Amino acid sequence: MPVRIRLQRHGKKGKPFYWIVAADSRVKRDGRYLEKLGTYNPNTHPVTVTLDIDKSVQWLQNGAQPSDTARNLLSDEGVMLKNHLVSGVRKGALTEEQVTEKFEAWVKEKEGKKEALLNNLKQQQNKEKAAVLAAEQEVSAKRKAAAEEALAEETAEEAPAVEAAAEEAPAAEETAEEAPAEAAAEETAAAEETTEEAAVKAAAEEAAAAEETTEEAAAEEAPAAEEATEEAEGEES
Repeated sequence: MPVRIRLQRHGKKGKPFYWIVAADSRVKRDGRYLEKLGTYNPNTHPVTVTLDIDKSVQWLQNGAQPSDTARNLLSDEGVMLKNHLVSGVRKGALTEEQVTEKFEAWVKEKEGKKEALLNNLKQQQNKEKAAVLAAEQEVSAKRKAAAEEALAEETAEEAPAVEAAAEEAPAAEETAEEAPAEAAAEETAAAEETTEEAAVKAAAEEAAAAEETTEEAAAEEAPAAEEATEEAEGEES
C-alpha cells in the first residue's frame, strides 16, 4: 500500500488550518488517514508547525513519500535531516550518539535563527509603530496649530465689536441714569399740577358755598323786614 505524508485541510473559509497526516495515496485528500503526525498553521507570522519528528522519521523509513509541501515542512522541522542520519546508522556510517549529537546541534542552530528572526520582526514592528505614532503626532500638531490660528482670527474679528460695545456702555449708562431723573421730574410736575388744581377746586367750592349761605340769609331776612315795615306803618296811622 503506497503511503504519502501530506496535508489535510481543516479550518474556516479564508483561514485554512492543516493536519500533517500519513495516508493511503489512493484516498482523497481530506479522507481517511492512517496517522496524524502534526499540524501546520499558515495564518500566523511566522507560520506555526507542530510535528512528531520520530513518528515522521519512522514513516519515511518505512517508505512513505511526502508531498512537495509536506517535504518542505519536514525539512524545516529537521525530519529529513534526522531521516538521513538514521539511514547512516543503518548503513553503519554513524552511531546513535553521533546522530543525537548532530541533530541537537542542528536544533540549537535553528532555534538561534528563529530567535533572531523573531527579534528582527519585533524590531520591525516597533519601528512601524513608532512611525505610525509619529505620523499621528504630526497630524495632531497640525490640527492644533490650525485650531489655534482659527481661534486667533476669530478673536481678532471680535475685538472691534468688543471695543465698540465698551464705548457704547458708558453712553447707555448715562441714558439709563437720565431716564429716572426725567421721570422723577415729570412725576413732580404732575404732582404739583394736581395740587394746584385741587386748591383751585377747593376755593371754588368754598366760594359757591359762601354765596349760597348769603342768599339763604338774605331770603330769610326779607320777610322779617317786610313785617317790620308793615308794623311801623300801622302804628303811624
